[in-house]
Amino acid sequence: MTERYVLDLQEVDEMQVAVVGGKGAHLGGLSRIEGIRVPGGFCVTTDAFRRIMAEASSIDDRLDQLSRLNPDDQEAIGTLSAEIRRTIEGMAIPGDLAAAITRALAQLGEQAAYAVRSSATAEDLPTASFAGQQDTYLNVVGPAAILQHVSRCWASLFTERAVTYRQRNGIDHRTVHMAVVVQQMVFPHAAGILFTADPVTGNRKVATVDAGFGLGEALVSGLVNPDVFKVRHGEVVAKAIAAKQRAVHALPAGGTQEVAIDSQRQEQPALTDAQVVRLVQLGRRIEAHFGRPQDIEWCLVDDGFQIVQSRPITTLFPIPETGDQENHVYVSVGHGQMMTDPMKPLGLSVWQLTAMVPMHEAGGRLFVDVTRRLASPASRAGLLDAMGRADPLIRDALETVLDRDDFAPSLPDAGPGGPPAGASAPIETDPAIVTELIERSQVSIAALERDIRTKTGPALFDFLLEAFEEHKRVLGDPLNLQAIMAGMEATWWLNDKLQEWLGEKNAADTLTLSAPDNVTSEMGLALLDVADVIRPQPEVVAFLQGVEYVEDDAFLDELAKLAGGTEARDAIEAYLDRYGMRCVGEIDITRPRWRERPTTLVPVILDNVRNFEPGAAERRFEQGRQKAQKKEQDVLSRLRALPDGDQKADEAKRMIDRVRTFIGYREYPKYGIVSRSFVYKQALLEEAERLVQANVLPEKDDIFYLTFQELHDVVRSNQVDDQLIQQRKDSFRSYHALTPPRVLTSDGEAVTGAYRRDDVPAGALIGLPVSAGTIEGRARVILDMAEAVLEAGDILVTTFTDPSWSPLFVGVAGLVTEVGGLMTHGAVIAREYGLPTVVGVEQATRLIRDGQRIRVHGTDGYVEILP
Repeated sequence: MTERYVLDLQEVDEMQVAVVGGKGAHLGGLSRIEGIRVPGGFCVTTDAFRRIMAEASSIDDRLDQLSRLNPDDQEAIGTLSAEIRRTIEGMAIPGDLAAAITRALAQLGEQAAYAVRSSATAEDLPTASFAGQQDTYLNVVGPAAILQHVSRCWASLFTERAVTYRQRNGIDHRTVHMAVVVQQMVFPHAAGILFTADPVTGNRKVATVDAGFGLGEALVSGLVNPDVFKVRHGEVVAKAIAAKQRAVHALPAGGTQEVAIDSQRQEQPALTDAQVVRLVQLGRRIEAHFGRPQDIEWCLVDDGFQIVQSRPITTLFPIPETGDQENHVYVSVGHGQMMTDPMKPLGLSVWQLTAMVPMHEAGGRLFVDVTRRLASPASRAGLLDAMGRADPLIRDALETVLDRDDFAPSLPDAGPGGPPAGASAPIETDPAIVTELIERSQVSIAALERDIRTKTGPALFDFLLEAFEEHKRVLGDPLNLQAIMAGMEATWWLNDKLQEWLGEKNAADTLTLSAPDNVTSEMGLALLDVADVIRPQPEVVAFLQGVEYVEDDAFLDELAKLAGGTEARDAIEAYLDRYGMRCVGEIDITRPRWRERPTTLVPVILDNVRNFEPGAAERRFEQGRQKAQKKEQDVLSRLRALPDGDQKADEAKRMIDRVRTFIGYREYPKYGIVSRSFVYKQALLEEAERLVQANVLPEKDDIFYLTFQELHDVVRSNQVDDQLIQQRKDSFRSYHALTPPRVLTSDGEAVTGAYRRDDVPAGALIGLPVSAGTIEGRARVILDMAEAVLEAGDILVTTFTDPSWSPLFVGVAGLVTEVGGLMTHGAVIAREYGLPTVVGVEQATRLIRDGQRIRVHGTDGYVEILP
């Protein structure tokens, strides 16, 4: 029975993570690659660890206690994990297990020096590297010392850092086991890390080598700055040689020590360029074997490289699959749609099937391939202009790619481009056009709701594919596009001309206040009316304050049992009938809608009850309307005083009327899309319920991890691949850790773009001005709308705001977001409500702390953090 406790590295490969852990499995895989040298050694398997854990009965109770702790309760986690470590380290290793380890040592050389390395089963995985979570001991000499360090490695599964990491990632402590790798020590001239893709930019064609003298520990522990080499297409394209004052060397009797490096050697490169290129060639071989970019630890011994570790780089953003070898440039859809979170497969595929242009998936996000449009000068100019207005960082990133002459293809113009940017859409300024478009949309949705009721099984999917075509027809209706563009172009015209003629920035921001027919701003005001119904009912208010303990299904029924509760319920029901299909991240059909989870609205309703007087909605709207009217009179009278003033005033008046007629409609098409999507979702969930009843699926929400086509197949065959669903759940969880780039190339490079501005105070956070005015106040950094508790005068700071956030806008004094553009939903509504707003502020939610005082410069596009 002893064989299962010890396996030679040559006997294992990367498929045996459960037996030898992530590090052991990777080392076994590495040792099988031709031309790759790995120091010899063996693995003490997870069976040995399980046996030790089983013999220490007190650990079980402590694991139970650990699993109940909050990840933030560092003190309790520290105490419990230290007790577990002491117990494991204090146990005698059973005789047969100790004998198996010493036998393996005898074959390699008992008195040789070894590295004893932890290898957990949840380590070096494609979705979570767990790097640095467990311990490694270098230069361990003699069987007694090695056995002692094997125990220490087992115990290191319960370091405070490793325990907290698992708690935060929802990983059960009992499902992770520890193997130990015992490997012959190498005494290198130089050591370091090789990334087969650039870990900063993500570029898969650029490898990065960090190198220092002596053992790699000096680099890993941050003791010295490494030499850094960048290699592309087999040559060193950049290098920075550091002054390496210290190194870590092995001691003859065991252990390691820091030593000072001779001053003449400090500035010498740890590797020659030729050695760097050779190392990268080995790295490419390893990357090909594992099928993805790797983070590799290497040692240089007598001019030969030995590999002591390889793990996947988990921080790289994936690349859309194209199946060709051409260069591609992709633009993020999420940045335009105000939703940069990952989407589940059903959400991705339904959006792809209803989108007006082809979209590619990567990392749970969608991208549009703009390579062809960048290729010809006319379409390139139009694209850059549109992107610049939407999000200057995207435009700058695209220009960065275009500056590299060799990347984007160049084609001659196919013919004259479209109409010049800023040309007015050829429709009359007639409010009846908006009324007709809204009516068309409502008729189409009513027909969808009526016709879908009778469809089930495969027939439902055939029906939905037709419905998706109707969805695209409504969106692509030329009148719809003209109405959207008319409002946007009139806004741009006013801002450009009034700055030129009157020297006034962003004048249109005031002229659009309380524009009619804006379904999103009406949604925020309507929730103020709901608060008016609830405010006079103390029982209802008290119930809502404790609502987190009430199930969504029971919420409205429970409400109706209270004094004044029936009116409150009716008000919320009426609100949900009109807006219940909305939610945060609403472009992903799998996200829970307000109708499905009405308790989401409770914090906002309570804020409105507390912060507003009765009748606030009507007053707010009327104040905005009067401000816009006053601004119009002011602008027109100032224009008439100029040379050619009457003509300028007439042109401006025409454009102001146009803005007020069409800008509110800008929000309607999204409302139509989301209304339709909710109908699709309800029908698909009924199908899911049937699959659960037939024991095909364990739970309804599992359909969210299948694409539309895959779900169609499951409904037809009544069979599902459980493993596929589990794999998708794991992937989706891992995608949350990735930041989607605005622009991504087929080399994997994430191009971020920059604001090229020098008119901003030092230390200010730069963004895009989208709603004029300056405001000072307390920053409220809110990542989840359901956790918003706001006071009058607060400034909302968040990652992105899709339309579902607008009920919060009525209660704040200003807005800062990480994502956004001039015409994205948050910007349009901020202008409607007159909120000074800066969007596109990189890392705003990290750089601004909740509760700090900040000043938002909505006219000039920057944010100051105040002392």
